[in-house]
Order: sequence, then C-alpha cells, then structure tokens
Amino acid sequence: MDKNNEISDDLSRRIDTLSARSTLTRGRIIEDALSHGRSLAWHEKWIAGVQEGIDAADRGDFATDDEIATVLNKYNQT
Repeated sequence: MDKNNEISDDLSRRIDTLSARSTLTRGRIIEDALSHGRSLAWHEKWIAGVQEGIDAADRGDFATDDEIATVLNKYNQT
C-alpha cells in the first residue's frame, strides 16, 4: 500500500477496473460508496448485470410482446 494512498492496491485496481468499464470516475465510485453505501461489490455486480443485458440484446434475446404484457398487466391496478 502506498503511504500517500490510504486504500489498498487491490481496492485501487478494482476502482480503476470499474471506472474503465463504466462512465463513472474514480471519485464518483468512491463518493457513491461513502454517501450512498454502494460498495465496490455492488458496483461490480451492477456493471456485470448491465453487460449481460447488452450481450443479450446483441444476441437479439428480448422479451416477447406477450411476456411484456404479462408483466405490465400484473401491476395494472385499473
């Protein structure tokens, strides 16, 4: 660990990886962790889920119109 940097090298690498895989800066990731309780594990899981969604969309793997209607009707209170 660098004496001028109070976070471990492992955490620093994880933050750098998250920053590279998203539009978030290192500072924003750290701010989210401190202000909103969003841990690095939360960010990593979120970004992995987003990437899975992008990969599914790239494969053309979308919900059918019937599946979408089922979800929308489930919450329709009229």
